[in-house]
Amino acid sequence: MKSCKALAELFITFAKIGALTFGGGYAMIPFIKSEIAEKRKYIDEKEIIDIVAVSETTPGPIAVNLATFVGYRIAGFLGAAVSTLGIVLPSFLIILLISFLGDKFGDIRVIRYAFGGIKIGVVALIVNALFSLWKHCPKDTLSLSLIAIAFVSAAVLKLNAIIIIAGSAAIGLAVFLLSKKEKGEGGR
Repeated sequence: MKSCKALAELFITFAKIGALTFGGGYAMIPFIKSEIAEKRKYIDEKEIIDIVAVSETTPGPIAVNLATFVGYRIAGFLGAAVSTLGIVLPSFLIILLISFLGDKFGDIRVIRYAFGGIKIGVVALIVNALFSLWKHCPKDTLSLSLIAIAFVSAAVLKLNAIIIIAGSAAIGLAVFLLSKKEKGEGGR
């Protein structure tokens, strides 16, 4: 079991990420990468890709899944609990505050402008996450084809993300099994 200091550091790290990022899990990826892989060296950059893939395919928000996974990796069950609480608590408190302000919150001119700017910033963060993840992804014909098919399925055909993810996983698994079978037959 990790020390209270390590658990507090996990909580504070993820609370900072949760408090300072807007736009959901994908917008948080650059901050998570910076804090977790580069600054704290909890995991390396390549592992971020794997964690994002696992987090995307499991139920729940990607940022919560990322925090839980990293916390567990660093400090077991308690690490997962404090990391998850850290990433969720700031959003909960902000939404609680907004709920007290009620309908008047959206009518405040400075708030409307701030959220307009935040939307632009979120797009930039998501594009940054895309380029960051792209560096570590395979770029073979199959991978590039899957990217194109997934993009067209989501953007043009408006296919459900679950179907796209499940289909991509099934194709990747089928290719893996076929390559394993070919290697096994080639060795005979």
